[in-house]
Amino acid sequence: MSGKVSPLLQRVIDGGLFDRLPVTFGTYAFDQIKEWDLLFPAEQSYFERLFGLLDRSEAKRVEELFAPLRQIEQKMGVNEKVWPKRQFSLDQVDFLNRNAHYPEWRKAVADLFGRLDPLLEEEIARKGRPRLVVVSSPAELPVGPDRMWTRLREYGRVVALEGQESALARLTPVAELYSAKNAASRYETWLIDAGESLPAAVAGAVSVSYARLARYRSRLMQEVNRLVNSEQIRGPRQLAAKLKELKLSAAEGEVARDPVLAEFVRAILLAGNGTLLVNNTFAEWATVQAVRRARPSVVLVWFGIRNKVKPFSSLLIYADQEQSNPIPTQMDTLGSYVDLEVFYQYVWQEFEKYAEYRRNTVYLFLGEGMDGMFVIAPPDFSLGSANEPLKMARIVEQAKDWLNL
Repeated sequence: MSGKVSPLLQRVIDGGLFDRLPVTFGTYAFDQIKEWDLLFPAEQSYFERLFGLLDRSEAKRVEELFAPLRQIEQKMGVNEKVWPKRQFSLDQVDFLNRNAHYPEWRKAVADLFGRLDPLLEEEIARKGRPRLVVVSSPAELPVGPDRMWTRLREYGRVVALEGQESALARLTPVAELYSAKNAASRYETWLIDAGESLPAAVAGAVSVSYARLARYRSRLMQEVNRLVNSEQIRGPRQLAAKLKELKLSAAEGEVARDPVLAEFVRAILLAGNGTLLVNNTFAEWATVQAVRRARPSVVLVWFGIRNKVKPFSSLLIYADQEQSNPIPTQMDTLGSYVDLEVFYQYVWQEFEKYAEYRRNTVYLFLGEGMDGMFVIAPPDFSLGSANEPLKMARIVEQAKDWLNL
């Protein structure tokens, strides 16, 4: 292992654990931790706990656990020639994808983590703490609370609001207070913005904005087109290797000062699912990846109104719609509403996948200017059982109490 890892992992590596595991698993693990300094603390903790568990477990039990994967590797023809130890490259990826037993291999890996992850989650659940997620939507959506959050209705309830105060403006200071209280934990508070509605900088918090990354997004689109048109790129994996070099500069975004966040933003924008071109897709995917990788305790997400996708705009090859199509840009309020109904569910489900968030997270889904909000919360969060219209001041106080602020 050439890269620097934690002392615990280095001890496990030096002890030969990785080399005793099935080669596809061991080499994949090496690949995941080879850029240790670009992993979030939550990711580093996961790998330490995973391999610490395997290291201290009885050798016979570990062998039994990995036996199905070893058997499938034999059927696939995995050997030192096609898959050297501690090597996970594009050649190995192609080997897996082209192998007739690939579906069996994937199932074996999924079953493996299905047995390991519950053991790791027990420890996390014992250390649970209150968490808060606020998802806010723009006033321009062409519906009211009666037609919002429809995919989530069975999991929470609509609470009536009194007055026309900006929910986002009143709840943002709660995130700022939490960030100040937990300043030592760099990635505990996240503000994820489809536009520029959330603060650009909050001490101790992570703030990522689609709009504020405009210069970087433009450069990425130009570079992708240049690479595809002027260089010999054999396929998407070769392109991905080239794109790893397109780092965020300090002039293109405040988060460039943090190498972990700079790489996070680069990966989000080049995920290939529309994050470069669609503001709400960026906000949704950035939220999902923040949950998966950083496990923040307080998250504010602001969705906006996306523009209509122009016909023949080369959306899938990273073309800038403003330059590639002269048709005037138009806001798509109805399309945004349809998208967001799916995003609300997807974001909530992503949080609930992880032990950190189950049974101790309050979710507030808000619409600017609406006289209602949607709440999913544990039974001991009293706001979720309110029967009368609530003022934002009460919501703010309850959120502070929940987070022990």
